Amino acid sequence: MTELENFLSRNKAAILEKWYHLILETYPAHTSRFLKGEKDRFVNPVGYTISQEMAALYDELLGGMNVDKLSTSLENIIRIRSVQDFSPSEGIAFVPLLKRTIREKLEGQILDKRIFGEWAILESKIDTLTLLAFDIYMKCREKIYEIKFTEVKGERERIFRLLERIDPTSGKSEKE
Repeated sequence: MTELENFLSRNKAAILEKWYHLILETYPAHTSRFLKGEKDRFVNPVGYTISQEMAALYDELLGGMNVDKLSTSLENIIRIRSVQDFSPSEGIAFVPLLKRTIREKLEGQILDKRIFGEWAILESKIDTLTLLAFDIYMKCREKIYEIKFTEVKGERERIFRLLERIDPTSGKSEKE
């Protein structure tokens, strides 16, 4: 185990807690207060999902970088954020916040030549995770637009059927 991996393993709880709070700060103040304050997974499924999936992302980032596992965890968070009032960059901003969290925790140690190379590799992994998150976010948004389009199309067809029942010359229904 490298020096950085050792540090990240020892400080996992503190890093995840800081990262979680940074993620919650991306929400409006009243939502953030609720998400931070409510610990019950049934009352606060959003906060619960975010905390569970960030831990899985962290473990995979330090482990094998299994794309399927990373994608599943990212998708579980991003599905929530894609239906909220976030721009694409805001929707995936939680990923680079991990880099910031670790950098703050490491402080001056990154400049240490023994750890700098490891840090560069970890940064690259987080960048890869960010790009994967963007792809997932866009797929989620595409699905939302597809659902909205289908709803509008269905409503339009219902309106046309209603209009077909009306006699255009008298403005009366065919049944009258």
